[in-house]
Amino acid sequence: MLQVKLIVTGDDFGYCPRRNQGIVDCFLAGAVSNVSLLVNGSAAADAAKLARRYNIPIGLHANLSEGSPVCEVLKTNSSLLNQDGFFHGKMGFRTALSKGLLNMSEVKQELKAQVELFHELTGHLPPHMDGHQHVHVLPEVRHVFAEVLEEYGIKYTRVPIEPGLHNCDWIAPSLMDFYLGVEEDSFNTVDVFTRHGIRWPDIYIGLSTMGKNMSVSNIWSAIDTAIVEVTSKAPSPTDQMAQSRTVTIELMVHPGYPSVPPVGGCGEGPDDFSQSWERLHELQTLIKPELQSHYKTRNIQLCSFKDL
Repeated sequence: MLQVKLIVTGDDFGYCPRRNQGIVDCFLAGAVSNVSLLVNGSAAADAAKLARRYNIPIGLHANLSEGSPVCEVLKTNSSLLNQDGFFHGKMGFRTALSKGLLNMSEVKQELKAQVELFHELTGHLPPHMDGHQHVHVLPEVRHVFAEVLEEYGIKYTRVPIEPGLHNCDWIAPSLMDFYLGVEEDSFNTVDVFTRHGIRWPDIYIGLSTMGKNMSVSNIWSAIDTAIVEVTSKAPSPTDQMAQSRTVTIELMVHPGYPSVPPVGGCGEGPDDFSQSWERLHELQTLIKPELQSHYKTRNIQLCSFKDL
């Protein structure tokens, strides 16, 4: 029987105390098996303490798009900042990048500063590192990101290419356009990450199941679609997965109790998504017993990047 190792990663750990509490509650309920820390989050130090207290596997959620940089010299007069002195934002970062306005040496400086701060907060280097709002797969950034991972010996990342995404007709067109952009950037990143010896799970899920679109049936369906797609590919004799019959999946999730302003965020206060009911909806869906029992019947073992 095919064995599936599922990493359920709670993103944005450190964003605010209520996010931290929600992610910890999910971990203790066996619904989240791994977390990704925003070191520039307002509750990052608290998150690191919680991870130590409950032995939660933790990696780095590199942030170049929301809030303030952690590198002191970049907090003023940097290409990474807008006129208000904060990062450019999810779409603003992409616009600035496409116009050639971002200095890649500053991107590298900030990424390294975030790795160093992660080490300071947790006492170890991150076993995995991904990008907040998927900035790590963007043109130019992907090269710098890969160099930083290789320099620090960080083996794992996330490549957000989700099988079956194109068939998800419940996703709003504007959001689907953004997701398809992320997918295209991810396809163009595969060779770069491979050249630097960086690895990632066989399958990524999380775009089609985000926020209000999360349901037990959507998660089941996304996992099943992904497994069928991966196992149907003709394996070569040297194919590692074919020999071991183990498929690895990362499910990206954003559970939490809604942020209450002005507490939270990464320097600018909490954003709309963090304050919405969708965070709580994800939390309540992930801890449902029928989801847990589905994992058991399908021989799906929850784990973290350290277990790969």
